[in-house]
Amino acid sequence: MVITRAAKLIAAAGRKVHSESHTASLGGFTSIVHGDAASLAKEVDLVLVFGGDGTLLRVARETAGLPTPLLGINIGSLGFLTAVPSGGGLPQALKKVWQGEFALEKRALIEAKGYCHKTPVRALAFNDFVISRGIDSRLINLEVKVDGELLTHYRCDGLIISSPTGSTAYSLSAGGAIIHPNADVMELTPICPPTLSNQSVVVSLNSSIEVRVISPRPTTILNADAVRICELFEGDSVVIKRSVKSTILMRLEGTTFFDTLRKKLHWSGANV
Repeated sequence: MVITRAAKLIAAAGRKVHSESHTASLGGFTSIVHGDAASLAKEVDLVLVFGGDGTLLRVARETAGLPTPLLGINIGSLGFLTAVPSGGGLPQALKKVWQGEFALEKRALIEAKGYCHKTPVRALAFNDFVISRGIDSRLINLEVKVDGELLTHYRCDGLIISSPTGSTAYSLSAGGAIIHPNADVMELTPICPPTLSNQSVVVSLNSSIEVRVISPRPTTILNADAVRICELFEGDSVVIKRSVKSTILMRLEGTTFFDTLRKKLHWSGANV
């Protein structure tokens, strides 16, 4: 198992192995065990995250605001955020860590505040917030304001508000632009609008985006990083803006964002 192999490599390098309880039980090894990712991150210099992007998103939210960097070990599928392959790449990756051949990247998180049927709600997202219809096939109607100014009324299957990191997630699949994760912007991408004039809109990361539900049906759902937060009713609104918290990702020497794009999206050049 990859986590067992990683623990042995860490111990062999003379470092202490810490783990949160679930990972320790999966690996069947004894180490310094912590109750959750946040308490683990407070006691270590680096958190290795084993899984796909979904696992890294969860750990990023749980450790948001802490200075400990995260390094994703990909045992999922696409893996835009989990940079290290779990196979033969693990020993070489850890060697680069021990030798200081890495850079730390500060990634912004976004937050949503508002009311779901008179109940206060507050949530963090590393990639995106998605406001979408439920199982009903009808379109939803949303009023969107940016910094208090009306942007438009969307009639669509949903709306994606993504952080710069999240531009390569659901937003990209819905036709949004690819944004460099260091850009100080957010992207609004409607999902399947019935008019071609509704394209993605890029605004400042310091903007305040207010989304209000203006139709009683169908059911409208607020999701953060693909995790359901609550159901929104007619008249409910949420305000999405940059969070004061951020996450630190470790990037190993020899890897870049554009290199990841070429590999993950299978980009190739052509000879004329």
